[in-house]
Amino acid sequence: MILSCSNIAKTFGCNAVLENVSFHIEEHEKAAIVGINGAGKSTLLKIIIGQLSPDEGEVVIAKGKTLGYLAQHQELESSRTIYQEVLEIKRPIIQMEQRIRELERLMKSASGQSLETLLSEYSRLNHQFELENGYAYQSEITGVLKGLGFTEEEFSKPVVTLSGGQKTRVSLGKLLLSKPDIILLDEPTNHLDMESIAWLENYLLNYGGSVIIVAHDRYFLNRVVKKIVELENGRSQVYLGDYEAYSQKRSMLRQAQMKAYLNQQQEIKHQQEVIAKLKSFNREKSIKRAESREKMLAKIEVLDKPAQVNDAMSIALSPRTESGNDVLTIRNLSKAFGSLSLFSHVDMEIKRGERVAIIGNNGTGKSTLLKIIMDLLPGDTGQIRPGAKVHVGYYDQEQQVLHPEKTIFDEIQDEYPDMDNTRVRNVLAAFLFTGDDVFKRIADLSGGERGRVSLAKLMLSEANFLILDEPTNHLDITSKEILEDALSHYTGTVLYVSHDRYFINQTATRILELTNQTFIQYLGNYDYYLEKKDELTKTLTGQAPTAAMPSKTSSPLSGLTASLSASLAAENEAAKTSAGKLDWKARKEEQAKQRKRQNDLKKTEEKIHLLEERDNEINGLLTQQEIYTDVSRLMELNREKEQIGQELEKLYELWAGLAEEEETQ
Repeated sequence: MILSCSNIAKTFGCNAVLENVSFHIEEHEKAAIVGINGAGKSTLLKIIIGQLSPDEGEVVIAKGKTLGYLAQHQELESSRTIYQEVLEIKRPIIQMEQRIRELERLMKSASGQSLETLLSEYSRLNHQFELENGYAYQSEITGVLKGLGFTEEEFSKPVVTLSGGQKTRVSLGKLLLSKPDIILLDEPTNHLDMESIAWLENYLLNYGGSVIIVAHDRYFLNRVVKKIVELENGRSQVYLGDYEAYSQKRSMLRQAQMKAYLNQQQEIKHQQEVIAKLKSFNREKSIKRAESREKMLAKIEVLDKPAQVNDAMSIALSPRTESGNDVLTIRNLSKAFGSLSLFSHVDMEIKRGERVAIIGNNGTGKSTLLKIIMDLLPGDTGQIRPGAKVHVGYYDQEQQVLHPEKTIFDEIQDEYPDMDNTRVRNVLAAFLFTGDDVFKRIADLSGGERGRVSLAKLMLSEANFLILDEPTNHLDITSKEILEDALSHYTGTVLYVSHDRYFINQTATRILELTNQTFIQYLGNYDYYLEKKDELTKTLTGQAPTAAMPSKTSSPLSGLTASLSASLAAENEAAKTSAGKLDWKARKEEQAKQRKRQNDLKKTEEKIHLLEERDNEINGLLTQQEIYTDVSRLMELNREKEQIGQELEKLYELWAGLAEEEETQ
């Protein structure tokens, strides 16, 4: 074990972010910390690195092990170039190399004991230099920077002139090259394109140390990690396996927890009904039975109701009208900015019901294409024709369709004036805006909050053609899943740009890759794209794909084996069928017995009810003067009352026995 977190708790004001969080990381293990926005993921990382102190609990790191941490936002204000900044990580190796060169110079003129001393140091440093990959540190730096999306022309850019995303990539490069024993990464894929993310995946998979990742990129997590630490309501739950395994196990666990809770609630209700019934008999024996059941009920450890996923968006996308079959036609479209050509001679058709994903590296022109379609930018050449009855809904990752001076409430109501206040609030609540949150100004919102407002407007548009630019940016995993489900059930047409490979895999029916100023089409989701990309690239470059291997010739022995296997399979199937018939018969018999018990219980209750009514009726008659003065009538009613009492005694016993028998089944 290289790192252990035990009973970590952290509160900010009245908000308990973490409570009793415990997990451990083994050497070489790759793990992820997941949870909704605000669950405390980044807080936990800061506690692990010592940037924050926990209110309770402790973090233990194995002796002599080093930590490396990448925060979401970097404040690099260096005057160095990109290459020089990253090169600083290798300063100890550079100094070692300088000392080796100096020793070589000194040894030329040394002799005797002085030479032996220099040789000893020279040998030791050379060995250390080789162990630390000193002969290849420059190519290692170049490989990491290129892997993170920097071109060699950009290596000489001053760090101070870079964007926030570029600074984060420089910091990530420095961290990877420092090679700590434990790497902690907070949203490392936010500023990377698909190729860079794929490079980082392979780098981390082959990394010799341990890795802890906070990320919303599920495809990335699925490839890299084998342990998931989920934070929910301040508490932690550890799942072994990749993201897919975690998702399935989490769903099964929540279903099991909810089933156990509902079963217990049903049992408690049943016991309360039995207790009430026994007390209603108003007999000493029945009352004692009721009291005994009450004591047993008091000892039950009542399960808490499992937390429902009520903090996720609830989206229903419904087109108002159906479009024609041809939704969008593009012919000979080109766009360039100065000498930079993004794409040219683009022909494209979008049909009704398609969900088309546009992918490609950063800066290739994906978002520009959407803006041209939306007439927010002019194309240089070409024609764009929307189809019949097409109503477009547009989601802009920069939220330019929002008005910064308006409140969230006004942004929705001004767009849809026919909606009353209650409807507006209900819609905003579905996107996590409740109470006074609805009166926040758009200008004061975070990127994620503005994204949710844009999605709320999109939902209300009732459009039949959705054009989405990076719709999952700033959404947590749960909200992404809700959006995926909504798009999967959407009956209209969708065209979107995304670098979220998991999202693409779940929603796309066709992929258009923008590369080398043109679009390459793949008729499937992201997995299909990966499978076919190399094959299609080889075809386009004139190289035939590798031929399939011929099947082996069958032998007589293999035929005999197949025959025996078929025979055994038939016997097994027959045995299963026979066992299935017996199981079916047993189930039918048990169901018949259960129906009889329930019927007997019902009939017994009806008899008890009728006899109790008659007993009360006799009690009323015995108070009447014409009855208690008539001796023969009085004796007759007393005999009937005695018979009713005896019959009720038997029925009470029978009812209690049937009720207990029903409980045990």
